[in-house]
Amino acid sequence: MPTTTAAQRREQARVEYDAFIRACPTNQLLDRISDKWVSLVVCALVPGPMRYSELARKIAGVSPKMLTQTLRSLERDGILARTVTPAVPVRVDYELTPLGLSLALLLAGVKNWAEAHIEEVHDARERYDAEVES
Repeated sequence: MPTTTAAQRREQARVEYDAFIRACPTNQLLDRISDKWVSLVVCALVPGPMRYSELARKIAGVSPKMLTQTLRSLERDGILARTVTPAVPVRVDYELTPLGLSLALLLAGVKNWAEAHIEEVHDARERYDAEVES
């Protein structure tokens, strides 16, 4: 039985990734990036770096706790970078990494689709609810 290098084992695992399997890392990543706060944070950062307070103002309805958790998880996943600038008070900026920018292209498309088709969805819901009530 031939031995394999770590790189070969990683490549084989990559080929075998299947997001339909709950334990697959890609399934977990899809869970993360499909979160609405993740989508909104990533889309908000497309124009460039922002401070925490700017993000909180831009993303209506996000609680401080949820914004903090979302930023930490995105930093951990390599989607955004956190830069601390020593000052009084300390300045912290968040910006997308190249990996985050590649994700932003996809999420911006989903956001744009939602904005363009919300009226059709509202109409479909009304028709469905009227049929169910009958």
